[in-house]
Amino acid sequence: MLAIGDAVVDVIATADDSFLVEEGLVKGSMQVLDAAGARRLYAKMSQARETSGGSAANTMAGVAALGGKAGFVGQVADDQLGEIFTHDIRALGVEFLTPPKSGGEPTGRCLILVTPDAQRTMNTFRGAAHELTSAALDADQIRGSAILYLEAYLWRSEGPRAAMAEAMAIAHEAGRKVAFTLSDIACIAPHRVEMMAMMESGAIDLLFANEAEIRALANLGDTESAIAALKDLIPLIVVTCGEAGALAVNNGQTANVPIARIGRGVVDTTGAGDLFAAGFLVGQSQGRSIEESLRMGSIAAAEIISHFGARPEADLRALINADG
Repeated sequence: MLAIGDAVVDVIATADDSFLVEEGLVKGSMQVLDAAGARRLYAKMSQARETSGGSAANTMAGVAALGGKAGFVGQVADDQLGEIFTHDIRALGVEFLTPPKSGGEPTGRCLILVTPDAQRTMNTFRGAAHELTSAALDADQIRGSAILYLEAYLWRSEGPRAAMAEAMAIAHEAGRKVAFTLSDIACIAPHRVEMMAMMESGAIDLLFANEAEIRALANLGDTESAIAALKDLIPLIVVTCGEAGALAVNNGQTANVPIARIGRGVVDTTGAGDLFAAGFLVGQSQGRSIEESLRMGSIAAAEIISHFGARPEADLRALINADG
């Protein structure tokens, strides 16, 4: 599998509610920072963990942890955080070939504040990640990947969107599938018309969303109606439903699984959706049923939320095998 997405360094720290109030942050939200704002907030954060991050990069890290072959395309700068990202993602077993860029914006970073109730408040400086161009693509790498996975966070910017369009064309010409994650409800409203045009063109074979995102994309008030409006455009739609688990609609047929409950319960929701996608994608690449793939996604997501950060700390393959 190959993903194209934000190449950012996740900086994860705990914070109490009063800190969010002092900084004027809405709990559970995602805001975009400029370089100065990122420096200011970073200086005020408590001791933090720094790892390669970004939604699609997290998913590929999960794919590698599950024993799958994973690659990632994303732009970093020729700076210290760029070196951290490159070293970290390669150490996780993900193929990363994109050369760093000199000049321009510094490497992007996502400052994640985790409150005691496990909610994550994300503050993102996009930086070099949104300077990705088609020049970063390796056509053979795309052709050699069974699934091309794209994230809406990066798709919002014109240059990366053009690179993704070229990658989709290469993938489909090679008979490969294209998956797209809606990433966050904030990504949808400003670009809904363009997103719907992409869906209507048949460019997307597999769509990942949560309930709020699928409703926003369809511009409808309930999940069932939203899926009904989109199911003829997209062969496979996968929706995470919080405590209700997850569902998939595959060529009109619906499958459901309950939420997996393992580990210590909810500690930090960072990366849960990303790891759910990893489990589902690996299940599909192994030829498993939709129900089995949903279950793999649920287990991977549950392992993530039971500890601090967006990387697996348990043996995901062992957990899934134990589940049967």
